[in-house]
Amino acid sequence: MKLAFLQPTMIPNLHDLAIILHSDRVVLQDTEKWSRKSRVHRAKIRIPEGTQYLNIPVITEDRDNPIHEVRIDHSKDWIEPLLRSVEFNYRNSVYFDFYEPEIRSDFESATEFDLLLNFNLYLRNRIFRFIEVENLPDFILSSDLDEYDSDPDQLAKNLNTDQYFQEPGARHYQRQGKKRSTLSFQHPEYRQHFDGFEPDCCLLDLLFQYGPESFRVIDKL
Repeated sequence: MKLAFLQPTMIPNLHDLAIILHSDRVVLQDTEKWSRKSRVHRAKIRIPEGTQYLNIPVITEDRDNPIHEVRIDHSKDWIEPLLRSVEFNYRNSVYFDFYEPEIRSDFESATEFDLLLNFNLYLRNRIFRFIEVENLPDFILSSDLDEYDSDPDQLAKNLNTDQYFQEPGARHYQRQGKKRSTLSFQHPEYRQHFDGFEPDCCLLDLLFQYGPESFRVIDKL
């Protein structure tokens, strides 16, 4: 059985999705400490000059807490600025007008969520639905896993597997296992709405440009 140990990112990217699709089970490490360097509260988008992050603010006193206890800071006006950034940078994308009302509604619904984790899980499920990704593995939160251990090698042993993947580029905020496997991954290049190509943008980038034809890129994973 192939496992993936990932943090519950705000919106996955194609590298995340490749690891998910090559795994039989995904452990979302919500019991690990929140880190400002992680992508739990931010997602990379394409802009004319390259890339930038969309950000969800978190309660200051929660920043030393495990991810599943971190709350969204609703005292800050972040939803409309985030949506303006999305509109400014993606309004000329092929499928922006089609998906924008749904995406806007999803982000506006953040006011109904206290915990960042719960909103992230909601966003992830919505994005996966929009891009029509199929054959997803089972997801389980580490907070629901009796066998969980913060040592990836020990966790793999506890779950009776000798093959597991971890979040790409996460060495600054995710404990790295000595026995982890590395997925052979070459980022597929696709037509973006600005000149050139920037890898590792969140799945909103693919959705707005390819919509129901996102499978043409996902199938390359």
